[in-house]
Amino acid sequence: MTNPVTSKDQLLASLNAASSGGVSGTSAADLQNNFLTLLTTQLQNQDPLNPMDNSQVTSQLAQISTVSGIDKLNTTIQQMTQSFLASQQVQASALIGHGILSPGTDLSLQNSGAAGGVQLDQAADRVTVKILGANGQVIRTLNLGSATQGVTDFTWDGLRDDGTQAPDGAYTFQVTATQGSAQVNAQALALGLVQSVTLGSQGILLNAAGLGSVNLSDVKQIL
Repeated sequence: MTNPVTSKDQLLASLNAASSGGVSGTSAADLQNNFLTLLTTQLQNQDPLNPMDNSQVTSQLAQISTVSGIDKLNTTIQQMTQSFLASQQVQASALIGHGILSPGTDLSLQNSGAAGGVQLDQAADRVTVKILGANGQVIRTLNLGSATQGVTDFTWDGLRDDGTQAPDGAYTFQVTATQGSAQVNAQALALGLVQSVTLGSQGILLNAAGLGSVNLSDVKQIL
């Protein structure tokens, strides 16, 4: 004689065993089919003198419906996320050939010209950019004057403080800003030219000359 299955805990244990290897399939539909098979078996083998009451059956059906609904919701969200990322990639492709400003301190001097930017947390009445040579020494100090909160770009003509022309190549720069006697938080922004767009695990990446791979969310200004 088949032993009656009357306990909800026994049913859940059977369901767990089925989903972990006893019964194949991990999707909401597979889980629901496994559950209904186990529930049918339980009803067929229940003790006629102590049958399950309706509230137990209703509760178990409600639980499996909730699991199924959550699985479908997750699938929908994943589809929406993929669609959103694809749309972002199409929009980001329009940036190819454009210059962008992103956090960084590299400065590339080409044809006696270079450019960069500064991002200020608040307005400043004095913004200073110090350009450093390969040995780390300051070769030019640019006084940008006052600037409002946000992004301010600058250009360098390649001249040193002594008036001589610096050779084309790689340099770095530092930024400082003050409002009266108070220091203002200033972030250096490097300039790069977008050459391609990649959809990676971290989202949309812009491959920019002079910057490398830049997350789209890190772009502070498009030139």
